[in-house]
Amino acid sequence: MSERPHGVVESLRRAGLEVRADAGTLGMYSSDASLYRIPPLAVVRPRHVDEVAAALAVAREAGVPLTSRGAGTSVAGNAVGRGIVLDFSRHLNRVLDVDPGARTAVVEPGTVHAVLQKAVMPHGVRFGPDPSTHPRCTIGGMIGNNACGSRSLAYGRTSDNVAGLELLTAAGDRLTTGYDDNGASFVHGADSVIAAVRDAVGARLATARTEFDRFGRQVSGYAVQHLLPERFDLTRALVGSEGTLAVITRASVKLVVDAPVRVVVVLGFPDIIAAGEAAPAVVAHGPTSCEGLDSRLLDVMRARRGPDAVPPLPRGGAWLFVELAGEELGEVAARAQKLAADGIGEDSLVVTDPARQARLWRIREDGAGLAGRAPSDKPAWPGWEDAAVPPEKLGAYLARFDDLVSSYGMTSAPFGHFGDGCMHVRLDYPLDQPGGTTVLREFLTDAARLVGEFGGSLSGEHGDGRARSELLPHMYSADAIALFAGVKHAFDPGNLLNPGVLVDPDPVDADVRPAGRFPVKHLAMAYPHDDGDLGQAVHRCTGVGKCRADNSAAGGVMCPSYLATREEKDSTRGRARILQEVVRGELSWSHPSVHDAMDLCLACKGCASDCPTGIDMATYKSEVLHQSYSGRLRPRSHYTLGRLPFWARLAGWMPRLANAAVRLPVLGGLALRLAGVDRRRSVPAFARRPFRRSFTPAAAEGRKPVVLFADSFSDAFSPEVAEATVRVLRAAGYEPRLPSGSVCCGLTWITTGQLDSARKILSRTIATLAADARDGVPIVGIEPSCTAVLRSDVHELLPRDADAALVAESVHTLAELLAKTPGWTPPDLSGVDLVAQPHCHHHAVLGWKADADLLAASGARVRRLAGCCGLAGNFGVELGHYEVSVAVAEQNLLPALDAAPDAVVLADGFSCRTQVADLRDRPAVHLAQLLDR
Repeated sequence: MSERPHGVVESLRRAGLEVRADAGTLGMYSSDASLYRIPPLAVVRPRHVDEVAAALAVAREAGVPLTSRGAGTSVAGNAVGRGIVLDFSRHLNRVLDVDPGARTAVVEPGTVHAVLQKAVMPHGVRFGPDPSTHPRCTIGGMIGNNACGSRSLAYGRTSDNVAGLELLTAAGDRLTTGYDDNGASFVHGADSVIAAVRDAVGARLATARTEFDRFGRQVSGYAVQHLLPERFDLTRALVGSEGTLAVITRASVKLVVDAPVRVVVVLGFPDIIAAGEAAPAVVAHGPTSCEGLDSRLLDVMRARRGPDAVPPLPRGGAWLFVELAGEELGEVAARAQKLAADGIGEDSLVVTDPARQARLWRIREDGAGLAGRAPSDKPAWPGWEDAAVPPEKLGAYLARFDDLVSSYGMTSAPFGHFGDGCMHVRLDYPLDQPGGTTVLREFLTDAARLVGEFGGSLSGEHGDGRARSELLPHMYSADAIALFAGVKHAFDPGNLLNPGVLVDPDPVDADVRPAGRFPVKHLAMAYPHDDGDLGQAVHRCTGVGKCRADNSAAGGVMCPSYLATREEKDSTRGRARILQEVVRGELSWSHPSVHDAMDLCLACKGCASDCPTGIDMATYKSEVLHQSYSGRLRPRSHYTLGRLPFWARLAGWMPRLANAAVRLPVLGGLALRLAGVDRRRSVPAFARRPFRRSFTPAAAEGRKPVVLFADSFSDAFSPEVAEATVRVLRAAGYEPRLPSGSVCCGLTWITTGQLDSARKILSRTIATLAADARDGVPIVGIEPSCTAVLRSDVHELLPRDADAALVAESVHTLAELLAKTPGWTPPDLSGVDLVAQPHCHHHAVLGWKADADLLAASGARVRRLAGCCGLAGNFGVELGHYEVSVAVAEQNLLPALDAAPDAVVLADGFSCRTQVADLRDRPAVHLAQLLDR
């Protein structure tokens, strides 16, 4: 390089570009969804095409590489590089034009697939390819990899759906490709480049004509068949070139008419090999999709999310999910019944209900994340996740592949686009062991040889990237490899664009991110699901980026802070990447980038349930705060909000004085500021008499005993909720009693990282509750977040305490206990309209199914909200968080409240009720109050 790194950064800034070169950003952008870690020199977020050209000019003058990046969901390492990374997703992300008549749309490269679909679907059309990452992947990234998705049987690959491109070459020349009114391809600009490309292909015509385009999913290498003189089509040739030939600045894409009727047929098979063998017979029925799943993948899902996570499926050890589409339900249903009756599988299920179909497809869409945990319960990694063979050979290939995996002592759970012959899989390479990268290299080499033997492709849609480019000689001749080099040299003679990919590739075992062990000593949390290893825990993040999508349509919560700011650092993935830098020793616990990334984490635990890999950022944030401030001066809010139960107990003896103090015009405002509380927040009033002091036990009179865990919020602020809970329990045949001593779950200490204190508090509470738990007495929580601590966090803080495990098993929500109560039925709530905001911890840890079933049985009309309310305990109250807290509320909660001004608002969480009162001045009730009406 001709300039020092800081010189490159300064040149970019002088060019007026939006540049990020801090340690946190470089750490976040050092990885995509692949195995690889390559820190860049700088990240540039261009705001218009001229800024792309300016960044390219700086790279050219400095002699540093340039890599284009969309959502960073590349599984092969195509979106990381050592020089300048262009992040198109931040600003160049608009749908510029939609032409329903021509069935085309013009987009910027950072346009998210789902945003494009939302823009065009009102016109009765859609963009055909739909990879599983469609809620967050970008069109530019899809073009770079030639992505396909599950419906490629109907709509083809991305290369079949691009109508034209605008690009910049490495030399800065503008290049436009497309098709004229007669469908003939054209190229404008960069004449010398095009001439050199024609010469390169002309020198190896026989190779270009015979080694390519052999089957639909042959994606590896360059698509040189489209550069032949008799069919020269630069648009299609550039799709799948992985950012190595030019930089896309705009794309025109084709749109297709979406069939109005879809029916799903699920076919069961004894194993995945049989499913693969059957795929061609299924394709003969003309489906839009034919997806394979192995029981081993569903076992991982059940282990992660419980037995109800997988809907009922036909008998079998593997399945094909087959979608048929058409204009009329009767016709499509008849085709589905014919397929089901054809005897292709050993059992079948026909699904016409769109909601049930969506639940099935969500399993498939989460496949890449779920596969991040192998059947061995070890971490599973990409690298060989995208091979394809001619579909008629898929069954035989799967059998041989299983044997190969077993010979290395590894395990797998295959899935993928079986109708196209494309298999996805992740493998538990022993990367944490000495020689782990050697095993990786040897396996990838053997796997490449196997695919070559079957006449297949190393990649079926993800591209070759750093994971497979070195292995291309196992499927192509030396002449074909030389042809790739010729095409690359014609476009990019200085090897400026995404070097190390496809031509002159980096070694497949270089720069492997999770290679080695990352022991971190003196941790406060136990990380029982990761063998006590924080390094393993944070490396659960595979980078697939589900946290960058709005998951509310599926009832999800993750990730509210990213949706509010659209900043990578505020996503679960961004935070995980930062923490990976911490466990590597690249960043300290107290580094500003670490705290900047953690600051807007609401600790909602949405990722703990919604992230398919099981990241639990709330726990990691607590660890960061503990490690950073242990033995040091803490932020003010840690001493006030972080110890709220302590202050609440004091205030309980003089509530009127406490309430008056915070409401005095001057003194109250000063007190709030000193406490680290935003003055725009109202302060909930302390109850005149705490619940614990007013509770009077009654004679059992044949009622069954139950321990009521009266948390600090219900005790000090909402005793009416606790009182309603008592009445509902008594009416259901229970006699509540309070624990024999003072109890607290320690939640506020946990969320502020005061974990030594939290452990002591929680240990005392467990000791108090243990006797009742041993006697089989149910423990009922009122506040969801506190109940979740007793159910989940207790294992992190007290991993070796047998009583803690016993108490966790004895803890119930009110709805869970009532659901188990023989003869109990809910009151008739027919005609009641409810807007229900489940607390995030209720959704993520406890599960809201029992509540949903109870409300359904009551006859109430329920609109269940997804997402977080935005207050999230102390988060939305703290200085510096108000704007984000409100922005999160505006995602789902506030629009729902405004749309139903007369509905009853159901919110079990104290913070959720507080947010509703603060932002809309409306009352909200707990489930107990609703049932006590």
